[in-house]
Amino acid sequence: MTMDPATTSQSSQEAQPGQDQFDVEKIQALLTAKDDTSRFVGLALLKSLLDNSEQVRQDVDTVTSVWQTISPKFLDRLIKTGSQAQNQDGGGNQGQEMLDLAVSVLHTFVALLPADVTKGKRAIGRIPHLVGCLLQCSEETTRLVLETLLTLVSQPEGAQEFNQVEDLTPLTEIASSHQLVLKILEYAWLSGMLASSDKTTLKSKLNKTVGNLITSFKGTDAVTLLEFLSELLRSLEPEDVPQNPEWLPTLRTFIQNLVKSRPTAAGRAAWTNITATLLQLYPTQAPDLLFLDHDKGKSKAKDSDTAPFSYVLVSLILVDLRATLPSLLEKLNSPEYKPISTRLSSAYTILSNFIGYLLTAADAPDESLFTNLITPDLLLKLRKSISETMSLTIEYLRDRYDASVAGAQGLHPDSRTGAVHTSTGSHLPLTWDSKGDNITEDSLIESAIMALAIWLREDDGEVLRLEATGLMDMFIELYRNSSIPPNPSNPGNLSKQLDFRRPILAALEGTILTSISSDNSTGVESFLENKGWEVLSSDLLTILNYTSSYLSHQTSAAQTQQVFGAASRGLEIIRILLPLAESEEPGPQEEWLDLVTKISSIYISPPPPKDTTQSSQVSVGGIDGEIIPEFQIAALQLSTSLLERSHRGIIQKRYRHTIAALVGVAEQVNSWLLVLSSSSMNSDAGNGGDKSGSNSLFEALDEVRMALSSLQGGL
Repeated sequence: MTMDPATTSQSSQEAQPGQDQFDVEKIQALLTAKDDTSRFVGLALLKSLLDNSEQVRQDVDTVTSVWQTISPKFLDRLIKTGSQAQNQDGGGNQGQEMLDLAVSVLHTFVALLPADVTKGKRAIGRIPHLVGCLLQCSEETTRLVLETLLTLVSQPEGAQEFNQVEDLTPLTEIASSHQLVLKILEYAWLSGMLASSDKTTLKSKLNKTVGNLITSFKGTDAVTLLEFLSELLRSLEPEDVPQNPEWLPTLRTFIQNLVKSRPTAAGRAAWTNITATLLQLYPTQAPDLLFLDHDKGKSKAKDSDTAPFSYVLVSLILVDLRATLPSLLEKLNSPEYKPISTRLSSAYTILSNFIGYLLTAADAPDESLFTNLITPDLLLKLRKSISETMSLTIEYLRDRYDASVAGAQGLHPDSRTGAVHTSTGSHLPLTWDSKGDNITEDSLIESAIMALAIWLREDDGEVLRLEATGLMDMFIELYRNSSIPPNPSNPGNLSKQLDFRRPILAALEGTILTSISSDNSTGVESFLENKGWEVLSSDLLTILNYTSSYLSHQTSAAQTQQVFGAASRGLEIIRILLPLAESEEPGPQEEWLDLVTKISSIYISPPPPKDTTQSSQVSVGGIDGEIIPEFQIAALQLSTSLLERSHRGIIQKRYRHTIAALVGVAEQVNSWLLVLSSSSMNSDAGNGGDKSGSNSLFEALDEVRMALSSLQGGL
């Protein structure tokens, strides 16, 4: 009798679950046997079953049950014995089979088991042995080991176990040919830094392992290594970054070789990103290392190679910027925008640092520093190239901002179309901005504005400054969006938006102050039309309120730096508003005097009594502590300037009490200045008690008090 084929197939499928269950039970019996031979046979059968039965692979309960019957110590012995046999017999079949089987089974289970099982000790406890066997593995087994390690360290428990491994040499030695090694290290270190209670030890291990990695990449283009280090170092908290590492010079050699080798797009992105990362994280060592010509005096094969490395480096990033910016906007919503914008952001960071380094070298007492950096003819070429790039940057910023607000150049903020409200939220209509990133969250915009600001402030190009005034609406709007009152007591309540205030203040200094000094009112008019005075004065008052009670409260080091940073920003605001107030004809606008009234209402808490423990707080940060009264005195100077240049009739009628209140604020500042001066003298006693900074503040405050007295006398 002949059976129908379909019926036969159906019967086989129905019998399969029962057969699989029988095989699983048989395998579990072998795995729980006392002798290693039975266990090895059970493991081999298990591997075959898992490879061929999709139903067993998808049965989480069965997979978990079988995993619990496998002896972890037996797996460790297989890996260890297999590795040793490889060393002894030159890679004999028996040792290779044991090693391959153990790794293959582990790889399969780690892929099939749920996360709550793979983070258990039974799984992550195999990490040290997996790392140790790598140098004895075949190419295929090496891949399986690395994939298994990557899965395990992606969980905090696995990362913690991995970071306990003392010797990572097997990993670092194969890193140049296996990119997964770098991903494993990145996952483990970043996760470990978040969870580790002993960050010092982990930081030391990270530093040592990076040094070994750099050694293993010698003789290669090191593109993958540079990519890895750029991502890793940027992701670490500042306190977790290795300080003064010995591997920086070697890293500089990698960068230099890659720059001069005309690399691929991946290579260009790698050296650009790592160079910017080093400049940001090592502001003391990196500029000298990257910009000074360390090869000066060595013979060169070609005339084109005689240009200093810094010139070649900056020239290439300028070419990259000019070539990429014109077509960048059309890629805004494509997957390639993120890596491109990251690279260009790094390019602008390099440019900003190079310009700053040039200025430092030009002002240095040792003239040889500047002459060794770049020759005059190359500097002229760079100046022209930077100016062209900045002009193109202004065009891109204009287009990018217009895209984000669906407006047109020069459109006043009050004239924009209202927001459209939909089920998914509110948005401005007719926008072609990025669907994922808002302009206020784009680091490329921040880096571009900073580089442009530095160049506008230091270069004498009037045409470029005139072009930059066309960005005034963007500057003011981004500043407004960034002006969120600081709240150090709740650091978790932070906006995802970037803070554009410092770069924009530098850009305003380059446009408004030069506009005032050159009798060209375009910059000033644009600033006032876009409510620049209102936005900056509002931030100024926020900073005054924020810093006025700092000196009388105990704060952490991080909060102290936030306060000092806010006071420093306040000084930059006054450096813009004060010349504007002094240049306005026939005098300050009447609404500007509202700022004076609000400054006069600031309450500065009184200093503590002498010989109290609180008095030690005022000297935190040394000379930095004086930045707060310096800022407060500058605010008083702005107030007196506005009052002195206002119509006498207005002053007599409306600001009599305001002037009296300003006198009180000046007295409060004077009280704190006396305490700070006393603390500074005590701390500097061993240095002769230098208090020149305090003296200049006292002189500035005396001038304010005299001006206020004169105003009172004229009432």
